[in-house]
Amino acid sequence: MDEYNRFVDWDKMDVTVQSQDAKELTCTEFQELKQLARQGYWAKNHSLRAKVYHRLISNIPCRTVTPDANVYRDIIVKIVGKRNSSSLPLPEFVDNSLVPTYCLNAEGIGAVRKIILCIANQFPDISFCPALPSVIALLLHYSRDEAECFEQVCRILACNDPSKRLIDQTFLAFESSCMTFGDLVNKYCQAAHKLMVAVSEDVLEVYSDWQRWLFGELPMVYVARVFDVFLVEGYKVLYRVALALLKFFHKVRAGQPMESDSIQQDIRAFVRDIAKSVSPERLLEKAFAIRLFSRKEIQLLQMANEKALQQKGITVKQKRQNVHLAVHAENFKSEIVSVKEMRDIWSWIPERFALCQPLLLFTTLEHGCSLSRFYSHSEGHEPTLLLIKTTAKEVCGAYLSTDWSERRRGGNKLSFFGTGECFVFRLQPEVERYEWVIIKHPELATAGSEPENHASPASSTLSSGSVPSDPSDRLSPFLSARHFNLPSKTASMFMAGSSECIIIGGGDGQALYLDADLNHGRTSHCNTFNNQPLCSESFQISVLEVWGFRDTMNG
Repeated sequence: MDEYNRFVDWDKMDVTVQSQDAKELTCTEFQELKQLARQGYWAKNHSLRAKVYHRLISNIPCRTVTPDANVYRDIIVKIVGKRNSSSLPLPEFVDNSLVPTYCLNAEGIGAVRKIILCIANQFPDISFCPALPSVIALLLHYSRDEAECFEQVCRILACNDPSKRLIDQTFLAFESSCMTFGDLVNKYCQAAHKLMVAVSEDVLEVYSDWQRWLFGELPMVYVARVFDVFLVEGYKVLYRVALALLKFFHKVRAGQPMESDSIQQDIRAFVRDIAKSVSPERLLEKAFAIRLFSRKEIQLLQMANEKALQQKGITVKQKRQNVHLAVHAENFKSEIVSVKEMRDIWSWIPERFALCQPLLLFTTLEHGCSLSRFYSHSEGHEPTLLLIKTTAKEVCGAYLSTDWSERRRGGNKLSFFGTGECFVFRLQPEVERYEWVIIKHPELATAGSEPENHASPASSTLSSGSVPSDPSDRLSPFLSARHFNLPSKTASMFMAGSSECIIIGGGDGQALYLDADLNHGRTSHCNTFNNQPLCSESFQISVLEVWGFRDTMNG
């Protein structure tokens, strides 16, 4: 047996990982390392995996003063002493009910708690870190002693490379990652998202479990394979694997009745028992087949979500209001859509705005059929939702990411603006949503290399109320067309307006064209959204409404 056995219960562990011939790992090139990690090169040998983990973790750039093994030896006696570690209360920043044991022996199980307590002593800034017990438990399988494991975990926590996000350590970071995951599900797992919306009271609560699936429910052999790749590629891997888990859950459970009265419990049970339906190889294969946004775009989305939470004062753990009920039956009234239809639309919008309630800004029934009045009531609000009912009782619309005042940037010339978060949809006669073509077909564009915090002429996507006037408050927004090398301008014709008309979606046609009297309109296929006509190709407007997003927490 090798030197990394001290905390392992080999009766629980897959013995094949011990019996394979030891191999060395000599490569240093990132691309090669990435391929080997994905293929599970060091997964077949316990000792090799331990050495690779040590090497990868020792290469993490850290703060100058990062606690090491000697610090652990100095403080453990003072913190734990002769007491039984299982009787010691864990810090509030971890979920006490969720300390995985994986394939640890009794000594290893006790060691997890001791290391958590010592980390709490050395990292007073950690306020919320539910993944920590899992990471410690996993690394103990590959450590010679507690002090060595402590040092490795400290290096992961003390990483100071801003581009290399590893583990969430505050509630703000954790909650915004849950919102970001929800946004990614909405874009990449639409069938699963539709199911979640149909069966759960609060979709974001379900998605807030995403780290628990990985660092709580997933069996040891799967967690280790995910961790292999995570140490090489970083945080984005976690999103990929969680999306793949949701896709498999939907595929395996599609059409079957729920096993419990909670979709949350059903997903947890599915992940715990994943070995019955999906191998680690298939899970990773599925995860890497998802054509995700670039790391930079995800970072921008995460920042937007963090900012939205800060604006709402949600920076510490608290009871989340029921997001599903943002559209309240008693105070929502539209002449175009029902409460249920509005809730369906709400399930499509980015998470940072799903925390808001709909606010009617403009309706032709009250404000008249005038484009200038449409602009005067809509400007200063971002994003907005456009709803149209035709005289043939068809219903369609668009989610528009950007303030209509941006149209003036082009002078008197009609010019397009907006971001890739815009989408168009129809509700009657049947429901269909069409997103930016690049989301489904990323091969049409390659990510650009623009600096991360470049001040943007395009609008900020960070504010749910009025648009910030201070240019420094405007981060380059998520899914700005400037971040992508697009094949042609027609791939980013999101929205445009003049005194003569409004156009949404362009290139070989327009998803929506509305005239100056808000009386007649046209719809056809366009390149930006790759949509079918949203209703009759030439239509007369019966009612048009514009909805904004009211921040329920700040009044």
